[in-house]
Amino acid sequence: MNLNKSAKYRELIILSIDLTIVTLSFLITTWGRFDFSLHQLLVYGFQMNLYKGIGVLIVYLICFWKFKIYKSVWKYMGIEETKSIAFAVGSATAILLLYTFIFNFKTMLINIILVSGMLTILAMFSLRAGYKLFKRSALENDKKTRVLIIGAGDAGYILLKELEQYENDKIDIVGFVDDYKNGVIISGKKVLGTINDIAEIVKQYQIQLFYFAMPNASKELKMRVFEIIEPLNIKTKMVNMSTTTLKESELANRHLPIQDISIEDLLGRGEIQLEQDEITSYVTGQIIMVTGAGGSIGSELCRQIVKYQPKMLLLVDINENGLYMLEQEFNHLKISNELSSEIVIRSLIASIRDLNAISEIICAYQPSTVFHAAAHKHVPLMENSPKEAIKNNVFGTNHVLTACIKYEVKRFILISTDKAVNPTNVMGATKRMTELMLEANRNNGVTKLAAVRFGNVLGSSGSVIPIFQEQIKNGGPVTITDKNICRYFMTIPEAAQLVLQAGYYANKGETFILDMGQPERILELAERMIRLAGYEPYKDIDIVEIGLRAGEKMFEELHSDTEEVSKTKNNLIFVNKPINISTDEINVKLDILRNHLNDDNDELKKLLFKLICIEDKVTL
Repeated sequence: MNLNKSAKYRELIILSIDLTIVTLSFLITTWGRFDFSLHQLLVYGFQMNLYKGIGVLIVYLICFWKFKIYKSVWKYMGIEETKSIAFAVGSATAILLLYTFIFNFKTMLINIILVSGMLTILAMFSLRAGYKLFKRSALENDKKTRVLIIGAGDAGYILLKELEQYENDKIDIVGFVDDYKNGVIISGKKVLGTINDIAEIVKQYQIQLFYFAMPNASKELKMRVFEIIEPLNIKTKMVNMSTTTLKESELANRHLPIQDISIEDLLGRGEIQLEQDEITSYVTGQIIMVTGAGGSIGSELCRQIVKYQPKMLLLVDINENGLYMLEQEFNHLKISNELSSEIVIRSLIASIRDLNAISEIICAYQPSTVFHAAAHKHVPLMENSPKEAIKNNVFGTNHVLTACIKYEVKRFILISTDKAVNPTNVMGATKRMTELMLEANRNNGVTKLAAVRFGNVLGSSGSVIPIFQEQIKNGGPVTITDKNICRYFMTIPEAAQLVLQAGYYANKGETFILDMGQPERILELAERMIRLAGYEPYKDIDIVEIGLRAGEKMFEELHSDTEEVSKTKNNLIFVNKPINISTDEINVKLDILRNHLNDDNDELKKLLFKLICIEDKVTL
């Protein structure tokens, strides 16, 4: 019943509107016949036509009713509705003309009927077409994503132009926010407030997407923005570029790299100050070798190394797929003139377990520096396969170290881990053994040695970040081992840059420790990542605790209480004083391990942990 009543009211309203159009059309036409003189219209027009007006309306009402004009839905107006309007007005006009010819033939009346008929059909059609366009426009606007740009500088301006050019049919750019340009209008879009006003602006304008257009923002500013937008659960994209001022003429050829804002953007420390001259002194014009070059750390090391124009870069890995993709990346950079074609890139498939293969490479190419990033690193997997961890991480490293000293490589830099500190798992214990190996060989008189120790790297293969990203993409749940677990984090570029810097300090087997900042709770990390994706933790995507895995610590350490740690010239790099261990002692330990590789896994683990304790004197 309510629907029927609504339909009847709607039909009466449409009839009333259409009859009002008819009345206005006749009134305007009659007024025109009196040269648009209001006095003449009032005195003569109404006296002559008032009594006829009622008859005109009745004729039109009958015709509108006959052709069911009142039943059409304006937002769906098409050819059939247009025909109905034409037939209805045409019929009414014909009836009125016929009446005039028969009973009251006057040229003025005939003209008024014809002209007012044309005005009526034009007005009715225009009103319906206008309504249809309005509804379509409103519907399209409803479908568009409402966007707020954070940052009204050069990057924000370029972003606005690019979005208007390429995404205009998908998004509705509401405006900007900026702490220093509140109220300013930029290319037609207003700066609606400051960063602190974001929550209020979101509510007022129904914002659905943020673009963060401050590529040079400090970590503090990024965190401030994130703390404001985090509770809003709105997806955020980020302009990932560095720019100062750009000319309008450059915009046509400018394409901004835009990506989803990532946890790396918030946890990373931004640009790290490096002593470029120090790195240049041992990299530029030299032959550099990287083992594990196809992995996360190894590949980023290679990307950082080529910036310093080495003569040749040797990419060594047993993982052919990772190596191939990295080589293709460098080839593409050469083609696009982003990398000097004079840098020779060599991809070499070899396992660090094969002493002969590694020795042949070092002998043939004579690298001046070797960065050793190859390792088995996944803690739970190594707990189940301690033999493989020892063969790869311990003996593989010993092969590379031995070959470097034999063929007089100037520098050998080992990538270590915070899991080597008071290790509770096989992976950490093997890495601690490699640190001891460097310290034992510190006085080799040929090769400068150093280990670089740092914690988890954000986004590395198999790390928690890509796992969380995939779980969020699949709708959850996000799984964490323990709600109280904490980890140190560093971005891959940060780690690679600091490894290069620490490489200059290498001398006699020191272990350099990278400043990892404050440890992060994994639970809070998961919650942040869910919010960054535009979801609400525990409501849209759940977080499930699954328990600590074998060998996992609740809290990681960067150095033990017994290690003597001091600062270097770089305030992000610290150094441990080498312990007193001889090559004879380390060789005994290695021989014991080698002789017991076929032992039961549990027995092999116990032996490994015993051997890394330098206080325990072991013999064959």
